[in-house]
Amino acid sequence: MSLLGNRLAFGVLSCVVAAAASAQDTGSRAAASRRVDQSFVVNNAAGTPDWPVVGVDYAETRYSRLDQINTANAKDLGLAWSYNLESTRGVEATPVVVDGVMYVSASWSVVHAIDARTGQKLWTYDPGVDRSIGYRGCCDVVNRGVALWKGKVYVGAYDGRLIALDAATGKVVWERNTIEGQKGSYTITGAPRVFKGKVIIGNGGAEYGVRGYLTAYDAETGEQKWRWFSVPGDPSRPFEDESMRRAAKTWDPSGKWWEAGGGGTMWDTMAFDPELNTMYVGTGNGSPWAHKKRSPKGGDNLYLASVVALDPDTGKYKWHYQETPGDNWDYTSTQPMILADIRIDGKLRKVILHAPKNGFFFVIDRTNGKFISARNFVPVNWASGYDRNGRPMEIAAARDGSKPYDAIPGPYGAHNWHPMSFNPKTGLVYLPAQNVPVNLMDDKNWKFNEVGPGKPQSGTGWNTGKFFNAEPPKSKPFGRLLAWDPVAQKEVWRVEHVSPWNGGTLTTAGNVVFQGTADGRLVAYDASNGDKLWETPTGTGVVAAPSTYMVDGKQYVSVAVGWGGVYGLAARATERQGPGTVYTFAVGGTAKMPEFVAQRMGKLLQGVKYDPAKVEAGTALYVANCVFCHGVPGVDRGGNIPNLGYLDASYIENLGSFVFKGPAMARGMPDFTGKLSADDVESLKAFIQGTADAIRPKN
Repeated sequence: MSLLGNRLAFGVLSCVVAAAASAQDTGSRAAASRRVDQSFVVNNAAGTPDWPVVGVDYAETRYSRLDQINTANAKDLGLAWSYNLESTRGVEATPVVVDGVMYVSASWSVVHAIDARTGQKLWTYDPGVDRSIGYRGCCDVVNRGVALWKGKVYVGAYDGRLIALDAATGKVVWERNTIEGQKGSYTITGAPRVFKGKVIIGNGGAEYGVRGYLTAYDAETGEQKWRWFSVPGDPSRPFEDESMRRAAKTWDPSGKWWEAGGGGTMWDTMAFDPELNTMYVGTGNGSPWAHKKRSPKGGDNLYLASVVALDPDTGKYKWHYQETPGDNWDYTSTQPMILADIRIDGKLRKVILHAPKNGFFFVIDRTNGKFISARNFVPVNWASGYDRNGRPMEIAAARDGSKPYDAIPGPYGAHNWHPMSFNPKTGLVYLPAQNVPVNLMDDKNWKFNEVGPGKPQSGTGWNTGKFFNAEPPKSKPFGRLLAWDPVAQKEVWRVEHVSPWNGGTLTTAGNVVFQGTADGRLVAYDASNGDKLWETPTGTGVVAAPSTYMVDGKQYVSVAVGWGGVYGLAARATERQGPGTVYTFAVGGTAKMPEFVAQRMGKLLQGVKYDPAKVEAGTALYVANCVFCHGVPGVDRGGNIPNLGYLDASYIENLGSFVFKGPAMARGMPDFTGKLSADDVESLKAFIQGTADAIRPKN
């Protein structure tokens, strides 16, 4: 054979060998993911070598029993590898890892499969969400993670689809439209869970006027198995079950709550107790927020702002505990819960540990939903505490609504979706706590879906029934990491951060707590006392929680970074930016950090011609259409969406080109065609430039 023939033969052979190796690689990955079922998750919890579900176990403890990384050697952590998620919006997912393969989601519900040994891409799946519908969700186009089960990866897409992917290839196996036939702007940002062979997913949208529900689908086929609604529907129609009939008695029909949906969306937390064959879910806020508008004569409004226990086989209601009766402040109970067995008064109790938005830390008996204790973990001014029956002792002025009132905590919550963790060795919960000052007042003239100047974000579908910051709030912002003793109901130690909106936590048997921060760091703390052991820059702010796992006998810690979420749209605490990134660390890691670039922020806007007489009208239009995403021009600094007060003047001079079918629609900008007029745009220009001029330092 000629030399050329030998080379050709060798090349063909190399391709065949490479293809065979690739096929074997794909097969081994598929085999690994096929092992993930209920027994795998339960058995893994004994030693946690893998991180097979978003909370590491069904109890959602986010506690790893690995101790190779510990208080003695955490200082020696270094970067093992980084991976570019190619995203510019918020990243809120916890990486799931089994047998050296990582699955993580980024903004717009894009899923990445990564080799956890090397950081190399295995596959990427983009569900193709229409970017122009980003405005239909209140709180950024985020996704909090995926679920694994018998060779499939499940993701809830922002547009309401539940999608099953082949874990080895990323190819679609099945998909279901979970919001088909429902009214209103539903979105999915939460991670699915798989309990008893059923994929369970909720949704968001209570700000927009929807009725919350949770749906279970057969994990193999996608067939719908059950659906449970969290609030009753139109009472002129048959109720779905007895729980809805009971709930309807706690609502005032004169408010026609069903027209605005009622709310109660279940957009995040779920947990599962296999021994009790019970799943638990946290429910959301009322729609509208203003209690007097959706239920004028009062009432608890079940099952808003509650922890609810369901039968995972049938979806049948078992019990509930309502943490904020008659929610009036966007005090969702969708924040992550943890199942734990702790000793109270000498008796081992099966409990739920929960720190919802309302500022109180709850301990609830998970066998029956009975209240055990509650204590505020931040300052609050809506209730003085809870009585022995588990009812809040409200402060009347907080519910009044007729005058501006500093809501403490405000709608951003004393604790939001950022996951907390529980370490059974220390007995402490590690909790991201915060305050974002907001002043609230009822809108006495609110009507469902009525767009009006000054009505917050009504132009993009919001229905709160509230005015925001009619008076400047007086409370101070803060962000902190708390170590909380759930038995004594007291703070043990704290770390103060420079800003609210810090990342979720991870705790380990190595007596370490990991948390990312809004100012762009990942930090390791001593779990016993909060001493800082190590930190590393991450470029942009961290909001997601880390995970940890073993590969080839080595422990790694990974965190997905990408600044965003509802607070991160318009505010930030770092001067750096970059694409969404997965960082993976190990003791002795020596990989080079990716480049961080300076946050692009121009000089304060200047030179746009405007009519001062239009500033007042522009103010009201801006509040109705722009403020929650872009912040106040020149006052806020911009988050993952730019502040308009710092753009080049040419953008504002040509504002109509962006407001009406503009190029930014491909990145999530709404189209205001038919919603705003050319004169409205001139008023918006006047407000934007007028505000910049008003705050410009005078010589």
